[in-house]
Amino acid sequence: MKKIKIEHSDEGIPSTAIREMSLLQELDHPGIVNLLDIVHGENKIYLVFEYFNLDMKKYLDKKGKPLTVPHVKHVIWQVLLAILHCHQRRIMHRDLKPSNLLIDESEKHVKIADFGLARSFGLPLKSYTHEVVTLWYRAPEVLLGSKVYSTGVDIWSVGCILYELAHRKPLFYGESEIGQIFKIFKCLGTPVEELWQGASELPEMKCTFPRWRVNGNENLVKLCSNF
Repeated sequence: MKKIKIEHSDEGIPSTAIREMSLLQELDHPGIVNLLDIVHGENKIYLVFEYFNLDMKKYLDKKGKPLTVPHVKHVIWQVLLAILHCHQRRIMHRDLKPSNLLIDESEKHVKIADFGLARSFGLPLKSYTHEVVTLWYRAPEVLLGSKVYSTGVDIWSVGCILYELAHRKPLFYGESEIGQIFKIFKCLGTPVEELWQGASELPEMKCTFPRWRVNGNENLVKLCSNF
């Protein structure tokens, strides 16, 4: 159950809550948590979802070790199918992380939850806030201040989750936005125009950033060596 507080009765239901309810009603997929009911209380709204007692973050902590490679593949396959369903309906989740993945008692079935930051998209791409997604799972274009982005931000988050399931630690774990940017650049190289057109024009991309270089994506190969 998710409780949404209405701060001022004369302002009605928060637009974020209306958006979340509307988007969830568009999504019908076995990999997406079901919204069962909407209950109105005094200055509160309760979103009633199907019950799961564990999210993936708690599950990893409880297990105390990384998932096996077959288990990781099984989980990520389910997540990708659910995200494909969202993207085909022009919806970005924008907050994918282990704590937003629910797992059932059989430890086999996973569902995506918490669409509070989800947005619909179309062509041409709209402008969005860059203050989305928990820091460790935030895509480089978002960290660098781009307000025009698309489904790639979700795919980046899925990649970060995949690594965390396999190693039981975050892939990039910066303590600040600039720290997060530098951890990504150290691993994958500082963006250059030849590989990422327009990167130098992003608001938070500074000419004073260190120029890390990666030869032949060797670091990426190391990260993926278990798969």
